[in-house]
Amino acid sequence: MHLRTAAAAFAVLAGSRTFQGDGLGRVAWLAGCWSLERGERHGLEMWMPPEGGLMLGASRTTVDGKVREYEHLRLSLEAGVLVYTAMPSGQAEASFRSEEVTDSSFTVANPAHDFPQRIGYRREGADSLIAWIEGPRKSGTQRIEYPMKRVDCRGR
Repeated sequence: MHLRTAAAAFAVLAGSRTFQGDGLGRVAWLAGCWSLERGERHGLEMWMPPEGGLMLGASRTTVDGKVREYEHLRLSLEAGVLVYTAMPSGQAEASFRSEEVTDSSFTVANPAHDFPQRIGYRREGADSLIAWIEGPRKSGTQRIEYPMKRVDCRGR
């Protein structure tokens, strides 16, 4: 009887560890590696699965085999709000707070940031997503989309 009680207690603890206060389960689909290929431009974005209320990410873009851009990324919760923090190519970090979070997409915004002011990710099936950035430009609001495919994290 004690073994059954201990097993039940373990199952409860194991289940609660999966969802314990991190709240990032709705965006856990982002975990893994994502690739973008446009001619000689190759982008790779990697996300760790949520644990401890945090997802860490990194991206790198190469053109003709040379690094053009890189970025350190974080997804976390602050007072129940999803916060996306980016530090692109050694610049100062910027944080964006969620406008919308669903089981297959999220949009974050920072109206005080120059460009972009909004960032979004939308899952397209199990192995594709579209990331996008949006903000003001001289000619009006500009939106740039990055369609990506899931890839093996060991590289292309």
